[in-house]
Amino acid sequence: MDKNIAVAGAGYVGMAMAVLLAQNNSVELVDPLTDKVEKVNRRASPIADKELSDYLENRALSLHATCDGDCAYQDAEYVIIATPTNYDTEQNYFDTSSVESVIAQVLKVNPGAVIVIKSTVPVGFTERMKVLHPESRLLFAPEFLREGQALYDNLYPSRIVIGTPGQAGEDIREAAEEFARLLTEGALKEHIDVLYMHATEAEAVKLFANTYLALRVAYFNELDTYAEARGLDTTSIIEGVCLDSRIGNHYNNPSFGYGGYCLPKDTKQLRANYADIPQNLISAIVEANTTRKDFIAGQVIARNPKTVGVFRLTMKAGSDNFRQSSIQGVMRRIMEKGIKVVIFEPTIAEDFFQGCRVMKSVEEFKAVSDVILANRLQADLEDVKDKVYTRVLYKRD
Repeated sequence: MDKNIAVAGAGYVGMAMAVLLAQNNSVELVDPLTDKVEKVNRRASPIADKELSDYLENRALSLHATCDGDCAYQDAEYVIIATPTNYDTEQNYFDTSSVESVIAQVLKVNPGAVIVIKSTVPVGFTERMKVLHPESRLLFAPEFLREGQALYDNLYPSRIVIGTPGQAGEDIREAAEEFARLLTEGALKEHIDVLYMHATEAEAVKLFANTYLALRVAYFNELDTYAEARGLDTTSIIEGVCLDSRIGNHYNNPSFGYGGYCLPKDTKQLRANYADIPQNLISAIVEANTTRKDFIAGQVIARNPKTVGVFRLTMKAGSDNFRQSSIQGVMRRIMEKGIKVVIFEPTIAEDFFQGCRVMKSVEEFKAVSDVILANRLQADLEDVKDKVYTRVLYKRD
């Protein structure tokens, strides 16, 4: 085996990193949740991801999961941090406490380890950590994966970006190059673009990339809002617009708004980083998402339903994650008008979610719903098309 590597966090980012690197290295995956640890150790994926499940079940991997961070970190040459950084609405900033905690823990048990931050952080975070811990060997390497395709996007990466703090020594620059080699060695794609830059610039790459994706979602959603309000055919307009090669016929499928774990928080964090810098567009992207949900809810409410059925809370096909999904924002707006809401979401075992009944039978769900709200269509809804309200035009996310 090439290197001893520890990965902190068994979410999308951490799982993809652990499996990718465990093909050629010895990897310890650390997570506080025992059920996740147990699943990984019996080679079952704790998240919905086709490639992850396949590699865990069928590939030879040197991978072990544990709840004991001290033990995992003390012998690691590289520690990859992939813990959550949720957006704190009161502080108007990312909560980076989980990342800071792992950094402190690693420095206590293994100060010579190279620490690679893959969690999304505010611009300037890595440099601030280097000032607080001058002895640390820090890198920042943003991830660019999609939910449900986390391992695929590491096997076939669009690019690899690695940032080093200012005035980094030759040893950390060598560590950055070696880490890039470890990633490319595990990938299937050939000729991968690898970019080295200052850590602060790498942090900005992550936030600006996700904010541009949010911008594109917001743009086509507002195009769709205009078309629906004016009784026009959205598909015709989108196709006419997107045949321009500068725009391209991709990432243009209308929805109820951008959601999921990354885009809502990353756009807000980038806006917060503009605190003393003039801008209009970044704030508009954040606000456009709220406006879209208001519009969608209004369209449903205008049908005067007694019961609205929410078909799936997940954002993407093939994903089991519905954190910050846009349909939940629409759902809350409808409930505020006193309209009954029921949910069909097979990934929820409980009988109620946010005060709404979770129905186990899709047939009963369809029968009791006057309007069915569906961010993405599935075959289950073919027989009740007249009830369905959706804005999806294409069979893709």
